[in-house]
Amino acid sequence: MSSKIPISVLIPAKNEEANLPACLASLQPADEIFVVDSQSTDRSQEIAESYGAKVVQFNFVNGWPKKKNWSLENLPFRNEWVLIVDCDERITPELWAEIAQAIQNQEYNGYYLNRRVFFLGKWIRHGGKYPDWNLRLFKHQKGRYENLSTEDIPNTGDNEVHEHVLLDGKVAYLKNDMLHEDFRNIYHWLERHNRYSNWEARVYYNLLVGKDENGTIGANFFGDAVQRKRFLKKVWVKYFPFKPFLRFIIFYIIQRGFLDGKAGYIYGRLLSQYEYQIGVKLYELRDCGGQLNVVKTTDQPSLQTEIQQTAT
Repeated sequence: MSSKIPISVLIPAKNEEANLPACLASLQPADEIFVVDSQSTDRSQEIAESYGAKVVQFNFVNGWPKKKNWSLENLPFRNEWVLIVDCDERITPELWAEIAQAIQNQEYNGYYLNRRVFFLGKWIRHGGKYPDWNLRLFKHQKGRYENLSTEDIPNTGDNEVHEHVLLDGKVAYLKNDMLHEDFRNIYHWLERHNRYSNWEARVYYNLLVGKDENGTIGANFFGDAVQRKRFLKKVWVKYFPFKPFLRFIIFYIIQRGFLDGKAGYIYGRLLSQYEYQIGVKLYELRDCGGQLNVVKTTDQPSLQTEIQQTAT
């Protein structure tokens, strides 16, 4: 009789050779592991296979679905329950023990997992980064990621960014935390958040124009933790000025990010910069047609012509 826990793990990946060994080592209690790769050019596939994972290539052709929803629709899971884990996340032995018990309870179709985010070697426990609930464990036939109408935005990647799972049935919350610890460097953090800010700018835009929220988790102050967070984001987008400055003040002072020392200060400054990027890209989207500059038509004088005319 197998000692493995009857869970199928889904890991979206691309060029994650630095993070995959620790991630996959933490997932060995699972009965089945799928790494859904986007044509990595590093050793990601070799590493995944060395840990017994099944590697499936995902070819993104723009539009919807993106990687996680495509995987939920197409992978031949042999277990009812799926656990979605990013490459920079780890599942602790204590959490595995809790998961093994939780999936025996027929009352629930899904469970929220809480994350501990580590940054520059420090657990960012304050600043609103903890608790950080994500619906990652659920019966795979019951859940799909929401569509926030951002799929046409370029340079956001082929994977769902901060979309949440829409689940048919009751959910509960697990007590033990998963760990979020990226073993790459600040360059990759900035590169990732540059892509994320494209996505966020479209989300902000959709909220400002009152786009229909059908097919999403919705914004509800009296809902679960994720719906309440979405409600607060809606208020933030619509009514707060000076967002980069305010984001730092809220993170570092009001939510006591200063208690996390130098790592907390740097994280707060980077979040402020991230908010500024979102605002600039939102302005570009709303006022400049999504372009930095508009190409001149042939009936408009070129810059060289204008210079020559000025000289004469």
